[in-house]
Amino acid sequence: MLVKNETSIKCFYLLLFSGEARYKPFISIFFFFIYSVGLLVNSSIITAIYLNIQLHKPMYLFICNLSIVDIFFTSVTVPKFLLMLLSGDHTISFSQCYTQLYFFMSVSTAEDILLFIMAYDRYVAICIPLHYHQILSQRNCTLITFGIWTAAFLNSFLFIVPALNMTSCHSNIIHQFFCNIKSLTMTTCTTTPMFSEILGTEIFIFVFIPLLSTCISYANIFSVIFKMKSKENRRKAFSTCSSHITIIIIYYGSGLIGNVIPPYSYVLDSIFNIVYATIIPMINPIIYSLQNSNIQSALLEFVT
Repeated sequence: MLVKNETSIKCFYLLLFSGEARYKPFISIFFFFIYSVGLLVNSSIITAIYLNIQLHKPMYLFICNLSIVDIFFTSVTVPKFLLMLLSGDHTISFSQCYTQLYFFMSVSTAEDILLFIMAYDRYVAICIPLHYHQILSQRNCTLITFGIWTAAFLNSFLFIVPALNMTSCHSNIIHQFFCNIKSLTMTTCTTTPMFSEILGTEIFIFVFIPLLSTCISYANIFSVIFKMKSKENRRKAFSTCSSHITIIIIYYGSGLIGNVIPPYSYVLDSIFNIVYATIIPMINPIIYSLQNSNIQSALLEFVT
C-alpha cells in the first residue's frame, strides 16, 4: 500500500511478527512478562525509596526518576503492541503513531539527561564531597528534576512538528513493534531542512554532550579513586558507581548498535529495538537493586 503524501496517510501497519500466527501466544506472553516485571520492580523501587526516609537523598531521587522513565518507556510501546498481537489488527492510526513517537522521544531524552545527572551526582560525592549538600541541595535537585522533564517534553515537541511535515511516498508498512523515527523516515521520500537540522542538533545536545560529560565525570572519579590509599575506600567508591556504569554501557551500547544497523535489516534492527525499549527498562532496576545494599534493605522492609 503506497501513500502519495502526508495527507493521504490514514494509518500505518506494524508488521513485526504479523506472519508468525502460531508463535503469537508465546510472543504475547514474552512481552507481557517483560512489561509486568519491569512495572512491578520499578514501582517497588519507587515506593520503597519514598517510604524510607533515610533514602531521601539526591542519588535515590534520581534513581526514582530513572524508574519512572523506565515505566514510561515500556508503557508507551508494549500495551499497544500486545493489543495488536491479541486482536490480530496491526494497524495504528497516523495520530496514534506520532503520539507514540512523541512520548517515546520524551522518555529517551529524559533518560539521556538523567544518566548524565546521575554520573555528576557520583562525581560531586566522590571528588568534592565537602560541597555535596551545597551543590545538590533539595532545592537544586527539585530544579534539576523539573528541568529534565521540561527539556525532554519540549525537545520532543520541537522534533515532532517538522516530522509531521515530511512528505510520504513509500510503503506505510513499519517492520517494528512501535513507531520510531528510523522506521518512519523509511516511509518518506523527502525530509524538510528544518527536520534534518533539528535531528542533528537533538543528537548533539541530548546524546553526544550528555555521554561526553558522563565520560569526563567518570574519568575524574576514577582519577580520585585510584589515588585513595585505603582498599576499602576504593571498593566502596567503585561499588557506588558500578551499577550506573553497567546501565550506561548497556543503554548506549544497544542504542548505538540499533542505529548503525542498516534500516532494511529488519531482524537485527527489531532485536536491538526490543532490547532498547523493553529489556533495558526491565533490567535497570534489577541492576540497582542487586548492587545497592541500601535499596535491597528498603525493598526488604517494603515487602515485609
